[in-house]
Amino acid sequence: MDCLIHPTYFPNIAHIAAMVTSKSVCLEVWDNYQKQSYRNRTEIYGANGKLALTVPVKYSQKNRQLYRDVKIANEDNWQSLHLKSLQSAYSMSPFFEFYIDDLIPLFETKYDYILDLNLKCFEILTESLQLKLSVAKSVVFEKDPVNKNDFRPLVKRNYKANNLEHYTQVFTEKHGFIPNLSILDLLFNEGPNAELYLTRQSIDLC
Repeated sequence: MDCLIHPTYFPNIAHIAAMVTSKSVCLEVWDNYQKQSYRNRTEIYGANGKLALTVPVKYSQKNRQLYRDVKIANEDNWQSLHLKSLQSAYSMSPFFEFYIDDLIPLFETKYDYILDLNLKCFEILTESLQLKLSVAKSVVFEKDPVNKNDFRPLVKRNYKANNLEHYTQVFTEKHGFIPNLSILDLLFNEGPNAELYLTRQSIDLC
């Protein structure tokens, strides 16, 4: 069945697994923006455990905004900080050098809107993972979508994906396995095996 899902900043593993195991993907681009979600946040595995990387945005809770209209606060030097964090966390991972050059343009290009950044992230990641997905964008907001699996709740930060298979992470011996991190964690650690890993996962919203 088709999958309706939010584009997010370097999506977590459950996000990508939901897409890979669906017939086609519809990216939600007409919803209202909500804080405290993965729309502008990703989580990686640093030397001290889970580390959140957040893209600063200009958003007021008082005035509702469409996701597509929310601007990035580019006054902060967030791109340089995020790249340095990735380098520190994954420079010793097996496939870091293989993929990082494809990702660097994301940290060197200024994006005005968070949705535009996230769509570009999605484009580059699908190329890096060599995923052949049938992808479209929503044209209207549907509260109760028809003939689609609604995976939009995956954007919430309280979603737990504890049923994901374990794989070897850089700091596993220090802090154990941490599930459902950014897809970058899987990519840097598993490389070409990442796609096969994703197809074996079952994403349950219950």
